[in-house]
Formats: sequence, structure tokens, C-alpha cells
Amino acid sequence: QVHLVESGGGLVQPGGSLRLSCAASGSIFSGVAMGWYRQAPGKQRELVAAITSAGSTNYADSVKGRFTISRDNAKNTVYLQMNSLTPEDTAVYYCIAGPVVVPISPYDYWGQGTQVTVSS
Repeated sequence: QVHLVESGGGLVQPGGSLRLSCAASGSIFSGVAMGWYRQAPGKQRELVAAITSAGSTNYADSVKGRFTISRDNAKNTVYLQMNSLTPEDTAVYYCIAGPVVVPISPYDYWGQGTQVTVSS
């Protein structure tokens, strides 16, 4: 069983920054893709960013240039550095791990989600 635990969410003012972390259990971490999806109220869950086991990255157009995904295989952790946040970034952010993570498949594992609220 794979467990993903997110942390780092919270309330931030527009223009501010947050860093999300996702700690994964199990020895599969280094061989899987990881990523972050988000879901705002009344909207579908959408990809934010993904990173392969080799370190290749993929970003949603709305976050390119503002967000950075990275991973530390030694710590079994994936990070999402979020800068220049806007109210449109407000959502629950979910960590995902799986064979590819884009697109989502039944073989993916999900964290419980962490709330990010951007408001003045």
C-alpha cells in the first residue's frame, strides 16, 4: 500500500508564495511519476504539475513560470513551489503517484489533499 501525505497548504495573500510537500511511503517512489492536481469549488480536478522518475516536468499553462515541481528521491518527497499566487489558485491540492499520472489512471495513488487559499 502506498501512502501520500501532503503538507504546506494554508492562507496566503495575493502575490505570496507557498511550498507544498508530499511524502510518500514505500520503495516504489523512485520508479514512479509524481504530480499535483487541484480542485476548486464547483470545478473539475485539474493537473497542476507532474514530474517523471527521470525528472522531466509538465505544467499547466496557468502555472507556467510561477510554479516549480521537484522531487527528492532520497527523502521520498515531491515538492511544489508556488510563487506569485493569485485568488484563482485557491483550491484543494492533491498529490498523486503512479505509472504516468498524466492522464489519471486507476493505478494512481492519491493523498488526502491540502487546502490553499489565496486571499487578502
